[in-house]
Amino acid sequence: MQAVILREFGGPEMLRYEEVPTPLPGPGEVLVQVHAVSVNRTLDLKVRQDGGGYGVVLPLVLGVDPSGVVAAVGEGVTQPRRGARVAVIPMVGCGTCQHCQAGNETACSRLRIIGLHRWGGYAEYVAVPAANTFAIPENLSFAEATVITRHFPMAFGEARQAQLQAGEWVLVMGAAGALGSCLVQVAKMTGARVIAGAGSDERVEVARSLGADCGVNYRREDLATEVVRLTEGHGVDVVFENIGDATLWPGAFNSLAAGGRLVTVGAHGGGMVTLDVKRLYGRRLQILSGIGAERRADVERSLQLGAAGQLRLLINQTMPLREAMAAHRLVEESQTWGKIILDPTRQ
Repeated sequence: MQAVILREFGGPEMLRYEEVPTPLPGPGEVLVQVHAVSVNRTLDLKVRQDGGGYGVVLPLVLGVDPSGVVAAVGEGVTQPRRGARVAVIPMVGCGTCQHCQAGNETACSRLRIIGLHRWGGYAEYVAVPAANTFAIPENLSFAEATVITRHFPMAFGEARQAQLQAGEWVLVMGAAGALGSCLVQVAKMTGARVIAGAGSDERVEVARSLGADCGVNYRREDLATEVVRLTEGHGVDVVFENIGDATLWPGAFNSLAAGGRLVTVGAHGGGMVTLDVKRLYGRRLQILSGIGAERRADVERSLQLGAAGQLRLLINQTMPLREAMAAHRLVEESQTWGKIILDPTRQ
């Protein structure tokens, strides 16, 4: 089969389109013919650059969110069957701990991630645990299923982690981004009032088209001042931050109302920020990690909502797998909004 292999860390030119042996599904696994996999800033670009601190071992095939058709099944697998259309979630737990038994594999202490700790979806075929597959509704494309399963379950998990309530004010940072655009929609479904924070007027308008009530261009305006003005002095009850940019963090943090909660799962902006501890305890604020917040039920719910036409998906374009290097450059240079999808079946 053809796959994109990362043999050395570095720039996009490190991605080599090569012929490698097609994997065989082991016990409890299925072999998926990949039809779509997205390019992720943190779990693809950062890992390609320096491993991202995830303990990856080279050579590696990236791609944490493939979707496609089951081409073969391993021993003991009864579902899904050969020919089924499936989306794949990346988290592989031990299967026996209390977290895995409760359907919360992302909290497993022995967690492994497809595309980081085992070969992923930048290939014509990928072998994955059958338990990591979800049936794709017939009216969803593979690209749509990939985008939905990658980010919407996390958005639902973050909202639950924040204990978001109807009527509360929410600030979504990076609101036109892959996860941010999902958080805008999930927050609106919850009945919250949403302020979209984005780095350009165009991106603010994209987020508003997804349902945000108002927006702030945090590259041009003072974020905290604008948030206080928009909320008539209250501030926001919840911030979904997910960036970790030292220049943006203070504005987001200072936008919180007394008793507010900030939830984050991202650090592609650098990850090192200065924390005003006095403000933290003086205003009874909380900073929460969203990692492990999503559940299997969130994946199923997201796919059902997508099939019902209740989700807006930002997909920029689909490119052949052999153009993975160019796709990484597009995402790295922030020349696009919306997901870049790689399709190994496209020539």
